Amino acid sequence: MPLESGRTGQTEKFMQAFTDSLAHLLAEMERIDLLMRFQITRQRKLSTGDEQFRGLYIYEQEVDALLRKPIGLPQWLVSEPDWATDPASELGVLTHRIAECRQASLNQGIDLRLERLRQLFALTSFDIDVLLVCMTVEFDLRYEKLYAYLQDDLNKKRPSVELLFNLLAPSLELSVDARQRLLPESPLLRFRLVELIEDPSQPRPPLLSKYLKADDRIVQYLLGADGLDERIRPFAELVDAGEGLESLQLDDEVKQGLMHFTTSIPGSQPVVLHLHGPYGADKLSVAQAVCHHAGQRLMVADLERLVAESDTGFGKTLTLIYREASLQHAVLFWKGMEVLHNEQRQSMLITFMQSLEQGCAVAFVDGEATSESAHAPRGVIYHTVTLPRPSFAQRVQTWRAALKACEIGIAPRDIDELAVKFKFSHSQIRNAVATARNFARWRDPDLRRITMRELYEACRMHSNQKLSTLAHKVTSKYLWNDIVLPLDRTEQLREICNHVKYRDRVYSEWGFDRKLAMGKGLCVLFAGPSGTGKTMAADIIAGELGLDLYKIDLSTVVSKYIGETEKNLSRIFDEAETSNAILFFDEADALFGKRSEVKDSHDRYANIETGYLLQRMEEHEGMVVLASNFRKNMDEAFVRRLHFTVEFPLPTEEDRRRIWESVWPEATPRDPKLDLGFLARRFQVTGGNIRNIALSAAFLAADDNGVVGMRHLVRATQREYQKMGKLVSESDFGVQPKDLIAIGGD
Repeated sequence: MPLESGRTGQTEKFMQAFTDSLAHLLAEMERIDLLMRFQITRQRKLSTGDEQFRGLYIYEQEVDALLRKPIGLPQWLVSEPDWATDPASELGVLTHRIAECRQASLNQGIDLRLERLRQLFALTSFDIDVLLVCMTVEFDLRYEKLYAYLQDDLNKKRPSVELLFNLLAPSLELSVDARQRLLPESPLLRFRLVELIEDPSQPRPPLLSKYLKADDRIVQYLLGADGLDERIRPFAELVDAGEGLESLQLDDEVKQGLMHFTTSIPGSQPVVLHLHGPYGADKLSVAQAVCHHAGQRLMVADLERLVAESDTGFGKTLTLIYREASLQHAVLFWKGMEVLHNEQRQSMLITFMQSLEQGCAVAFVDGEATSESAHAPRGVIYHTVTLPRPSFAQRVQTWRAALKACEIGIAPRDIDELAVKFKFSHSQIRNAVATARNFARWRDPDLRRITMRELYEACRMHSNQKLSTLAHKVTSKYLWNDIVLPLDRTEQLREICNHVKYRDRVYSEWGFDRKLAMGKGLCVLFAGPSGTGKTMAADIIAGELGLDLYKIDLSTVVSKYIGETEKNLSRIFDEAETSNAILFFDEADALFGKRSEVKDSHDRYANIETGYLLQRMEEHEGMVVLASNFRKNMDEAFVRRLHFTVEFPLPTEEDRRRIWESVWPEATPRDPKLDLGFLARRFQVTGGNIRNIALSAAFLAADDNGVVGMRHLVRATQREYQKMGKLVSESDFGVQPKDLIAIGGD
């Protein structure tokens, strides 16, 4: 209804803007009040029943009192004394004046959340009214009685679809059109702004009998709450936009492409950037930098956690995440795309790719594979951006900057070692430095200095830890002084360490990476009898380099089912790439054995496994240690690809003497008369056997007089020989039978 002429002052008053979003919402709710008043008036005129029991004891006077109660509308909107008393006339005037105030608010830049909701999800006026009607009970429970009265049933305290049509689409033609707004693909239901609820007592009810409820997160949003939807908090989080693209160490071509991309946000079509690259390529920092330039927030969604915890409602949760990103005015960063490449999750992959078309205007996908573009919908602009892992020089620069920012002085050589051993992204380096500072504060509250030990511990913590689910982590506990080998073998082990320490200098600075297409990793074979120190040597190397050592359990790798062994190995090598760890295959000849002539299908598949291992060994850029008791059983193709082969011989008498002397902990009480030279001379055993004998002798002494003596060592040696399946005679001990019994023999 147009305003009367001659009321310019009042018109200016009505044209003033809403003070905030809540004032606008309350005004719209008052309009819904008038709609209900109009419906009640019309219902009373059409009623022919006994008014005494109308609404099952909800009296007319009570309904009128409920209608008179204001919901919080600014008083100047309803206080005009010359307004018509007819509800329909009031409704027209109020609707017109709310529209004027809404426009004035938008012109002044006042954020009206209801209006933003309309724009985000392309809602019509009918959709907005449906949402407002459903929201009324969230404001005041008096509406439950009004809905029960209007539906002539005290149990119907929520608005049904029939009631909504009576309020908002009272004619048959309007109700037919309104049905289209309640279809599954309509914005109200597709974005889960409202929920259709069925009465449990009425199976498979018609649409008109269903009830509608406003989504709790939408209600909270309209009331001013900005927290994430509690249903997606386990899977998503908001992160800071970070620094600009100029701070990232990227190729100029990639930077220019990303800068161009930021100027096109938002576009007419959904745009998805697939950030492709290995672990450590710092894809999240790239997304943060793009959002920094675009002036938008970034929301990170973890697909791996989503798949693990929300198998049954995957599509529903995707919708909630997209909706939340829109409400937060945020760009989405989908993390962990690889989890959808499992054959058993192909339907999830298709669902996810299809959701991109109806999701946010802008999104990032983090993935190492490039096959996603084949599943991308036609309505989505899907582009892959390849991001390489930071080079050695870039890592060194980031380490120096991070340490300098924390006022930590570390020698340049030590910084180079950290950059070589840990292929971190820029953000991982900064996080590792921060963690090292926390370790140092625990040791020294004054934080006078940070040691390399704390930096190494922090780096291992920030490395990918998933490998621990596929292999056994070996805690380094041996030092160079603990192993007894010929001098040449010890020098070989130190050369292996140098190969890791100076790898990036040789490959990157000296240009050898351009001469080698593959084989940039380090593969080492330790060969020799059991107990000669192969595992100890791997332990010492890991400790010297400050890297984690993971021992591969072949029982969890080898499978009788075709193709499963290759899958298990693939998972191990993939995780090892991101774990900055050393892989240790004990009894490697069982897995890396010679290929045989193909006589049946078993031989063919066994050879396929060996061929796959050859391929992965060449592609792997980390360090792999193979230990075997029988070098001759190893396939020659593996031997050719080895960078080092270290033979672990049986110890000589001199070596055995050194082992006997070094095997004892300092706290162990020993008889000064122990003849270790006699033991080294008489018994040609390995270092592993000597360790077992010393331990058994210690237990025998603990049960005897508390001091390890020769009789305990003799008894323990006998037991070790029996375990090895060797015969024990008096001549082995160089004593007569009676003397053997005297010192503890059988």
